[in-house]
Amino acid sequence: MPHLDFWYEFASTYSYPAAMRIEAAAKQAGVAVAWRPFLLGPILKAQGLDNSPFEIFPIKGAYMWRDVERICEAQGLAFRRPDAFPQSGLLAARVALTAAVAPVRPAFSRKVYLAQFAEGRPIAEEETISAILTALKLDAEAILDDSRSQMVKERLRAETAEAMRVHLFGAPSFVTGKGEVFWGNDRLDAALAWAVQETQTERAGPTGATR
Repeated sequence: MPHLDFWYEFASTYSYPAAMRIEAAAKQAGVAVAWRPFLLGPILKAQGLDNSPFEIFPIKGAYMWRDVERICEAQGLAFRRPDAFPQSGLLAARVALTAAVAPVRPAFSRKVYLAQFAEGRPIAEEETISAILTALKLDAEAILDDSRSQMVKERLRAETAEAMRVHLFGAPSFVTGKGEVFWGNDRLDAALAWAVQETQTERAGPTGATR
């Protein structure tokens, strides 16, 4: 089955509409999706940036906010600009990588995005994340405790290191099974199509006949 890694940062504005539509789009295309949260901060620092480019360049930031508003309106998504930006996605990313949340990672991630960009809530606070976990009928206290473990911290570091290894520089990003990288919410459909094409080419073999 065609495969696509969905790399996302919880503080990323454009990851919000991507997260809300990727499962339906992938199902229609027949592509399996792996949800892979990571931290964009270390990657930006490696590029010499100490803040979001949308904050460093005010004109770019103003465009981004209006662009996200248009995208959300087109998708029928609620949108509210959070009071603080960028928010820290560290807690949410660690929680997403706990064993208890792994089976419901897509649902958890969508709720975090909705809390942040539809309701304007602070996702760096345990109270917000705890409410999301409780809504998913999970043991919030146990999961938050697990998210503080060294194992989970190392897991997130490893995921972020892997994102750097495959040369990601922004979020959302999509990586096919053969390593093709697509960056941005507007490249999702192209990434899905490429993933399907890779599988079809592999099945056809060198002669072009389907195996």
